[in-house]
Amino acid sequence: MRFSTITAAGLLASGVSANLHELAVAAGKKYFGTATDNSELTDTAYVEILKDAKMFGQITPGNGQKWQFTEKSQGVFSYTSGDEIADFAKTNSKLLRCHTLVWHSQLPTWVSSGTWTKEQLTSIIDTHISNVAGHYKGQCYAWDVVNEALNEDGTYRDSVFYKVLGTDFIPIAFKAAAAADADAKLYYNDYNIELAGNKQKEVLNIIKNIKDSGARIDGLGLQAHLIVGSAGSRSALSAVLQSYVDAGVTEVAYTELDIRHKAIPADTAAQEQQATDYVSVVGACLDIAECVGVTIWDYTDKYSWIPSVFPGTGEALPWDKDLKPKPAYTSISSLLAAAGKGGAAPATSAPAVATSAAAAVTTSAAAAAPTSESAAAEPSVPAAEPSVPESSAPAAPVTTPKASIPAATPAPATTLSTVVKSKCGGGATAEAASSAPAAAATGGAARWAQCGGNGFTGSTTCQSGLTCQKQNDYYSQCV
Repeated sequence: MRFSTITAAGLLASGVSANLHELAVAAGKKYFGTATDNSELTDTAYVEILKDAKMFGQITPGNGQKWQFTEKSQGVFSYTSGDEIADFAKTNSKLLRCHTLVWHSQLPTWVSSGTWTKEQLTSIIDTHISNVAGHYKGQCYAWDVVNEALNEDGTYRDSVFYKVLGTDFIPIAFKAAAAADADAKLYYNDYNIELAGNKQKEVLNIIKNIKDSGARIDGLGLQAHLIVGSAGSRSALSAVLQSYVDAGVTEVAYTELDIRHKAIPADTAAQEQQATDYVSVVGACLDIAECVGVTIWDYTDKYSWIPSVFPGTGEALPWDKDLKPKPAYTSISSLLAAAGKGGAAPATSAPAVATSAAAAVTTSAAAAAPTSESAAAEPSVPAAEPSVPESSAPAAPVTTPKASIPAATPAPATTLSTVVKSKCGGGATAEAASSAPAAAATGGAARWAQCGGNGFTGSTTCQSGLTCQKQNDYYSQCV
């Protein structure tokens, strides 16, 4: 089915809701959601859209549940930031995707710089997960148990966890999470695993190894930090989702979706391509019954991590910096409405949607050249993946038959307090982390924003009351 401006306008004019979560549920998905962060909850206009349970049925905390903030000193736990987001989710009738328990970045130095035996580090992981996941027991629909364990070539990151425990740290974490919260869905989460490649293949091995160890893994999270024109075709994306299901997880999800422009401001043609790419990704989720939902990595360009990490790029989200919906939003809502055979309720509270040609989604049969750009942030945000999406979207969800996965050249990517992968001199890959929002217009970077690291060119000072704290050689953050 070809989506055009007329299609979008017709669906909305006919009384179809433009509320994304409502439409996603009508199309058979569990949720459509967004990430958020504590500092953003002071923005009244932003919160008005965020709290609408018909628009977003799920939220993910960008930073507040990470190790650096929950156990800054060994054995001393704090849940203030995480609780604020959890309480917001409960008050506004949203599922909470909890994020994250074990990750190589945003670790307190007592963990990352410690000299541990296997027994000691195993106990540290067990204690951390028992306390944090135990604290949020009953509140989390899902946990990202382990985040970004792999390098771009499918080898393992040289983290403190891998150095001491090898690959065993992953099943250790999953066993601890299952013991702490038996009802939460347990996910492995990573970027640049949306298309076939070495990294995607190693994720299949991770799933197998967890299951072989006797631990439980329920889901696979694909961050999907992509680049306009290189997101991958709907069929290629669907095939990779299916590969994870075939490996033994019961659900998959796009967990940190954004699709950035290489140059901004984006012109009409670029906005149309971005809309096409969003249709490919959301459409792939519609095609696979086990894909439970899509989470965008914040919903507005106002709070995107990308500009601070990749200067000159961005405008990656369905709402612009003024909280107005863009062509990508129109195309997503049109796709979901068609898949749900009319959607749910009248569009009485839906945001106004521009009717310019930029709102159209055009079918593209051309293949895009693979990109090697990388994005990162944990926020961790992955970069683009090759091949131009196909957007011949079916009118209703269709389960894609098991098929061979098209070959694709993987590109690096990222997460919300985001750790970004960027290519440095000599082809070496370095990590830089950024968190949205970035530097404020007045007097330094805001809370969670990047303020230093190898290759970082942004503001190295923080707003009053915050300090620039080094996480690793490539990333310092205002806290």
